[in-house]
Amino acid sequence: MIDVRSLSMYYGGFAALDNVSFQVKEGEILGLLGPNGAGKTTAMRILTTYLYPTSGTVLIDKLDIRENPIEVRKRIGYLPEIAPLYLDMQVDEYLEFVGRARGLHGKNLASRLHWVKDACGLKEVAKHTVSELSKGYRQRTGLAQALIHDPKLLILDEPTSGLDPLQIIDVRGLIKSLARQ
Repeated sequence: MIDVRSLSMYYGGFAALDNVSFQVKEGEILGLLGPNGAGKTTAMRILTTYLYPTSGTVLIDKLDIRENPIEVRKRIGYLPEIAPLYLDMQVDEYLEFVGRARGLHGKNLASRLHWVKDACGLKEVAKHTVSELSKGYRQRTGLAQALIHDPKLLILDEPTSGLDPLQIIDVRGLIKSLARQ
């Protein structure tokens, strides 16, 4: 599913990543651990085609990120550390907007909306504007937008940030269940 070979990323003279290689098979869960500034977010931004590396090769589902960035993006659900939310939209409107942007329509869109709201615990706040939500519910909404199109690969940067201990357990359980599908 992910094949990273000799990946390096430099910002000027600073090496954010230096000759990194790893593989992740379908169904596996990989966590990137390290101190601030270790290159974790840079690696995720490269995997999601938001950045291109200085050198090295990245294949997502056997597609090169440089040669097929649009096809790679179709296969990925991404939740950056700060979720890309529209604060003036209602949760259900926002998720529908993201679903349509991801090419979902009709019954498929309705089905996915129902599933992500249920899976991410958003049903009770679906009619609230995003600006009214707690940080935890905003994070759940961000996770729902990453899942809306049923991606083959899910990349999460600090997915439990802002969640209370019970919510963290729920999100981790959801992530584990997604890996089994």
